[in-house]
Amino acid sequence: MQKTMILSILHILLLLFPNAAKASIGIGIGVGIGIGTGNGGVGANTPLPSGSNLNNAYTALQAWKTSITDDPLKILDTWIGSNVCSYKGIFCDTSETPFVAGIDLNHANLQGTLVKELSLLSDITLLHLNSNKFSGTVPDTFKDFTFLQELDLSNNQLSGSFPTVTLDMPSLVYLDLRFNNFKGSLPEELFNKKLDAIFLNNNQFSGEIPQSFGNSPASVINLANNKLSGNIPASFGFMSSKLKEILFLNNQLTGCIPQGVGIFTEMQVLDVSFNSLVGHLPDTISCLQDIEVLNLGHNKLSGDISDVICSLRSLLNLTVAYNFFSGFSQECSRLFNIGFDFTDNCIPGRNMQRPSPECSVIPDVNLNCLRIPTPKPLVCGTLASRASNFKYTNIHSSSP
Repeated sequence: MQKTMILSILHILLLLFPNAAKASIGIGIGVGIGIGTGNGGVGANTPLPSGSNLNNAYTALQAWKTSITDDPLKILDTWIGSNVCSYKGIFCDTSETPFVAGIDLNHANLQGTLVKELSLLSDITLLHLNSNKFSGTVPDTFKDFTFLQELDLSNNQLSGSFPTVTLDMPSLVYLDLRFNNFKGSLPEELFNKKLDAIFLNNNQFSGEIPQSFGNSPASVINLANNKLSGNIPASFGFMSSKLKEILFLNNQLTGCIPQGVGIFTEMQVLDVSFNSLVGHLPDTISCLQDIEVLNLGHNKLSGDISDVICSLRSLLNLTVAYNFFSGFSQECSRLFNIGFDFTDNCIPGRNMQRPSPECSVIPDVNLNCLRIPTPKPLVCGTLASRASNFKYTNIHSSSP
């Protein structure tokens, strides 16, 4: 409880600095660099209490300082002396036994590595390092961050396989690894963690999305711009219904859009564009009553776009361009002026469509997307309970 309160206090403090700016979508706070402070206000000229926990912090931060090879903003010029609470980017709690509670060096443009000694800062609740030039791997010693709730390493030059040490952080709820050079497969355990936000986009992750995907309680997941392949896991339809944003765009995904997509009645953004998805759209998409952005473009989807999809009450942007759709309802016509892109399909009588020879051969027409029998009219509130009794699979057959 104390650590949660500290995190909240830190957020309030960080927002007081004039350079404060959000660094993530909806969750997490990324700010400019500020002077360290906390409950009790240890200043640059305030002596440290005798026997405080800040001795380990001094060892850790000085070890890190020696590994940093470029500091264009001269942040580290303040990292002098034993009073680490006066260092820029370091935030302390001094209510009882003083300790470093958070590090925020977003946009510091520092170049160097993450050293193992940082694990001596075992009490920190947030570590924000986005928009720097840190390279190398994430040290295994980071498993000692038992109170860490937010880890933002985005927009750096980190590499290696997925840093599984992040899975050993029991309090972590926000994980941001986007815009780095991580590669390899995603671990099954990732989606079993109680993470509320998972940002892995713009790396080089490959292989199939783990079947544990459906276990994630996250409200935001971004897997865009990687090299992930295979089907969207069937377990997608079993995820927490509080999911608000999910981005699969620009991977190498195949197969069908799972019918379970309809359980996400609070979803606002669904982007599966620039993949190789096939088949017809599941009618359960009509249950996405809060959806604002629905991007299905640049796939191999076919069939008609029904009026129940185009009549979604919150829809602001619908993109179905570069598919093989053969028609849409009159209701869809109302979206032409609010971001409905239907170019390069196979819709008769419409401009900017595919040449007829391309439309005569629908990709993977023999792929049968098995669907749960749904009542007509569709009762959206029953989907979650029905989904628990079924598994969705894609089966190749010799005939449609």
